[in-house]
Amino acid sequence: MSTPLTLRHGALRCDLCPALGGAIAGLWWRDLPVMRSTPGAELTSVRQSASFPLVPFSNRIGHGQLQWDGTSHPLIRNFDPEPHTIHGIGWERPWAVLESTENLALLSMEHRADAAWPFDFDCSQTFRLGDGTLDLGLSVTNQGASPAPVGLGWHPYFVKRAGATVQFAATGRWEMAADKLPTHRAPHAGLDQSTDTLTVDHCFDGWGGALHLRDALMHITVSSALSRLVVFTTPERDNIAVEPVSHVNNALNLMATTGASADSLGVRVLQPGESWSCSMQVTVEEQV
Repeated sequence: MSTPLTLRHGALRCDLCPALGGAIAGLWWRDLPVMRSTPGAELTSVRQSASFPLVPFSNRIGHGQLQWDGTSHPLIRNFDPEPHTIHGIGWERPWAVLESTENLALLSMEHRADAAWPFDFDCSQTFRLGDGTLDLGLSVTNQGASPAPVGLGWHPYFVKRAGATVQFAATGRWEMAADKLPTHRAPHAGLDQSTDTLTVDHCFDGWGGALHLRDALMHITVSSALSRLVVFTTPERDNIAVEPVSHVNNALNLMATTGASADSLGVRVLQPGESWSCSMQVTVEEQV
């Protein structure tokens, strides 16, 4: 099992736990937590981490049944008591450290088809601290002999201080049934409001690529070229999940049940040996 890593640059410090799902344990700016943060040596569960990678899919696959290419693949239900499979498998597996410096780390994970996911792939993560910025990268390669679906994203939890506001632009939002699976897309302009009373647990699409969190201490910008964003918080929670993702929740099964195309829902289909990468940036500035 690999030991935690600490990256530093200027006012930023980032603790990583490769053995715990390749997760970020904590991100601090001048010793103030940016994400919900635990020192890497003290983190014992990826479910309490600051952020973890979403690979090879994000959010939920309904009722643990993957419909793909005319075949139903039963998956392990990994988020009791929910009946669904959630957040991919990367967050549940140890990652190897390929390289690390004072401000950079490169991790990797290999997966061979099993009951959790029926396709071979490998994946890498990069973490780089710069001037007020954490740059994250994810890359996945289809190592199987047939085309395979993939999705990528991140699941960071940002500290929600009293009086904080969230703002981002979008063109649509996927509404959900009581089982937390999407039912339909409705037009939606995004959010621009206080987080104190906000209740949201939705996938937005047509995301403009930047989300802003502001409170009395700092201005955080989350940016990515990915066009979908899952946002989750309630008034009782002291954090807000802000998840840049490549595809709509339950997209693989929506393809099977609605006939929607992979492209329209954001699913990537990789040919054998084909790779795909994406990136995300978290920028921290003093609030003025």
